[in-house]
Amino acid sequence: MAKKVVVVGGGWAGTAAALAAKKIGCDVELFERTDMLLGTGLVGGIMRNNGRFTVTEEMIAMGGGDLFEITDANSRHKNIEFPGHKHANLYDVSTIEPAVRQALLDAGIKIHLKSRVKDIAMENKKIVRVIADLFEEEESIQVAGDAFVDVSGTAGPQSNCSKYGNGCAMCIYRCPTFGPRLSIGAKAGVKEMIGEKTDGTLGAMSGSCKLHKESLSPEIREKLDRTGVCVIPVPSHLQKNMSSLGQKACQQYALKEFAENIVLLDTGHAKLMTAYYPLDILRQIPGCKNARFEDPYAGGIGNSMRYFGMLPRDNTLKVDTLDNVFCGGEKAGLLVGHTEAIITGTLAGHNAARYALGQETLEIPRSLACGEGIAYVKEQMATQEGLTKKYTFSGSVLFDHINSKELYTTDIEKIKNKVEQANMSGIFAQSLA
Repeated sequence: MAKKVVVVGGGWAGTAAALAAKKIGCDVELFERTDMLLGTGLVGGIMRNNGRFTVTEEMIAMGGGDLFEITDANSRHKNIEFPGHKHANLYDVSTIEPAVRQALLDAGIKIHLKSRVKDIAMENKKIVRVIADLFEEEESIQVAGDAFVDVSGTAGPQSNCSKYGNGCAMCIYRCPTFGPRLSIGAKAGVKEMIGEKTDGTLGAMSGSCKLHKESLSPEIREKLDRTGVCVIPVPSHLQKNMSSLGQKACQQYALKEFAENIVLLDTGHAKLMTAYYPLDILRQIPGCKNARFEDPYAGGIGNSMRYFGMLPRDNTLKVDTLDNVFCGGEKAGLLVGHTEAIITGTLAGHNAARYALGQETLEIPRSLACGEGIAYVKEQMATQEGLTKKYTFSGSVLFDHINSKELYTTDIEKIKNKVEQANMSGIFAQSLA
């Protein structure tokens, strides 16, 4: 009988974990509490910018590039630049989820949508079964597994956004409809870690909003469609102070250019690169007099609050004190972004399958940017100062760090050679069953 890996959470990390575990030779079941996969990926869109180019090509060379190839294929714009960022791709948020869902179905992964995991069963230091409620049904289901991946994210419930943010902004997480996330690691007794802002308050706010593109002027829409980017100077008397930028999870965008200008990116929506923007002020900016928010719907007052539930883990992404539970995405630490979630999700799913099959788990070597990032973030989160920072390959602390290690490059052949030297070529594509 095939070994089974159960994945809890269907965001970028969860879908990556499911594909990785399936490739290695396990049966895989994935639980997602909402009616769509990808989570914040449904309103995201930025790939390959800055150091994310390097780690994307590393993952492709290691055999874990399936989702990156899907985002490339669904990109509206490629190799664009905007303030502080080079060679970015912008995927289309309207086509990406069906493409990813089909890839999982084609791989033979069993997907449970509208299925919120509410409890677990344990034996010794292992989770052996999850129990999930089915939306709009009175029954629940129980699924046993040999290994588990906690990729349930760190945002929500609604009360965290009210207590630590500006209230529920009605974002893509849709907690009022589908309920709060549940961490199986925390349910098993592992104490979760909480991120902080520099002022000591807890959590961090999602870093961008989405505007209905048709609500913007024809000139803005034309430029977005043609170039993917539109930068609009904000009149000096309307410029907000930078306090909202300091709240952001995406510290790589906490630059003065994003306070002095409206920076819009074309992902199908018009992606507004600030955590929130008062609607009455936004509508005074040229070309935005009819602006309307698409996500969050209350983007004039705030955004979702995140980083309330990270799990302590090692560099194989095994959760501390649990033998058969691995984690990825935001559960794996203060890593920000879709690329980062795909990388950690892939490693977590791969190692969960290795564990289920009785194989030794692996770390990505620190000679590669992927491995250095995973290890460096773990080290930094062991310090009080490190808990106040956010880490992404696209900018700020982590990008600076991999630059200092001379790990950032856009030379694809050089990246392939480094992966080969690390004995990691195609590692995630190998079946071990």
